[in-house]
Amino acid sequence: MIKDKTIHQFLDDLASKSATPGGGSAAAIMGAMGAALVSMVCNLTIGKKNYEAVEPEMKELLTKAENLRAQLMDMVRADVEVFDKVMGAYGLPKETQEQKTARSQQIQSALQEATDVPIACAKACAEVIRLSKIVAEKGNRNVVSDAGVAVVAGYAALKSAALNVYVNAGAIKDEKFVSSRLAELNGILSGMDLLNEEIFQTVKSKL
Repeated sequence: MIKDKTIHQFLDDLASKSATPGGGSAAAIMGAMGAALVSMVCNLTIGKKNYEAVEPEMKELLTKAENLRAQLMDMVRADVEVFDKVMGAYGLPKETQEQKTARSQQIQSALQEATDVPIACAKACAEVIRLSKIVAEKGNRNVVSDAGVAVVAGYAALKSAALNVYVNAGAIKDEKFVSSRLAELNGILSGMDLLNEEIFQTVKSKL
């Protein structure tokens, strides 16, 4: 499985001529790194002197961050699988009208799946950003810069996932489907630019 490869192997694959893994998988990895850094700050806050008051909250955040990290790592594989499905649909025969119709239907179905995967990724990344805000404000000050890297990674992943939604939605003919997914994405993105900058400045002020 792609998520079981070494970082070196993954980057070699990412740099290769192969279409997968690509930007979608990279987005999920960035999001997972952000979640992992949130977990790091939680782990380095729990049990530490002067942070007893926030320990219950840090334990709760740690569970949430680890769940998000697992979800995002699963999306690395999901992105590859759905892209392969799209490519497989484009490769279907188109010699007869019947084949053309069937091929078109398969392509559209696969593209819809390929749109839903990055939307799920974007949703998870937005949550990583929200969690990073809390650990930046309340976590161990000695690792506040890591909370900052968490938000930057989560934000990059969020924007990257959005690009993958846009590129797939642009090829989908079902206007109702496209409208609903873009509305969902807009809801996920709403306020995130400002929140990202706010957390970044919070972290910077503590350095």
